[in-house]
Amino acid sequence: MFAAQAIDISDKAAFYRDLAKQLKALLEGEHDSIANAANTAALIFQMVPDLNWAGFYFLASDEELVLGPFQGKPACVRIAVGQGVCGTAVELGTSMLIKDVHDFPGHIACDAASRSELVVLLEDEEGVFGVLDLDSPLPGRFDSADQAGIEALAAIYVAASSFQD
Repeated sequence: MFAAQAIDISDKAAFYRDLAKQLKALLEGEHDSIANAANTAALIFQMVPDLNWAGFYFLASDEELVLGPFQGKPACVRIAVGQGVCGTAVELGTSMLIKDVHDFPGHIACDAASRSELVVLLEDEEGVFGVLDLDSPLPGRFDSADQAGIEALAAIYVAASSFQD
């Protein structure tokens, strides 16, 4: 049985390297994309400090993201591509690091306590199929080291999971 191990957070790069090792161990041998998304969200929520939400949105069509497994308060179920931080990330084809969501035009406030947000793309050989979304109640919570670390975790999730219908 997997048990998350405490990680020193004083060095973010080292923290994310250690968290990546734990995520690989957690997902090893499991290929179900939903189960892996649930465990990925749970591990991130447990281990990354100062989060109030961590989870997935998956493209249900070219125009809409639909809520996937997450940790935190109930969330918006559907987000149009091009709307909010998640939909904008998909539309632009890039990760989004937002220091203060109140300064982001069109931010969708699923949890009014959220102040900063980090959204990274989920991509495979066919293109973008969703996002991994982190919210924090602290303005400026995320930086480029967090973005690089979460992008690495998203890649581990994609590599471990099977997306066959």
